Amino acid sequence: MLIVDDCLISDDLADRCFCCDIQSCRGACCVEGDCGAPLLEEEIPILQRILPQVRPYMSAEGLAVIDKEGVSALDNAEEPCTPLVNNKECAYLVYEDGIAYCAIEKAYRDGKIDFIKPISCHLYPIRVDDYGKFKTLNYHRWDVCQCAIGKGDKPLYQYLEEPLVRRFGREWYNELAKQCQEKNEGESK
Repeated sequence: MLIVDDCLISDDLADRCFCCDIQSCRGACCVEGDCGAPLLEEEIPILQRILPQVRPYMSAEGLAVIDKEGVSALDNAEEPCTPLVNNKECAYLVYEDGIAYCAIEKAYRDGKIDFIKPISCHLYPIRVDDYGKFKTLNYHRWDVCQCAIGKGDKPLYQYLEEPLVRRFGREWYNELAKQCQEKNEGESK
């Protein structure tokens, strides 16, 4: 285990190579599961603000859910999450050629908004749990991502550098990278 500030970090972030393969998984992480993607409280007003620019990218079913329930819902633990269509897929999901994409991210990539997507989605397959005095960062093992495990040439901490910096800051990330490199160098001796 690695420790950076108040975060306990699984060795998997240093050890596991991972690279999303959306052509194989078809975006299943946005479809499968028993609740929506976790949201930070501060992301809810952002979703309300950007919704007018995201609406054109969304499906009719997703829009109907958002119009009825709002931009967020509550999961089984009463924590904020993205709403679901028919208790299955994320309301912000849109299909193209049978592949599930994030409508929020599509609007961001087109320069319509300044928010790429909820941080829990951006960090996936890393899950952050907050226990008040400390946070844990763990690799979420899920069979829908089986095609991504071992792919690519970067461990999780490098593959997900952008969202880790977005969530925790550059200085925090640099310390994580240093510890991961030291761990891997120590194991190779």
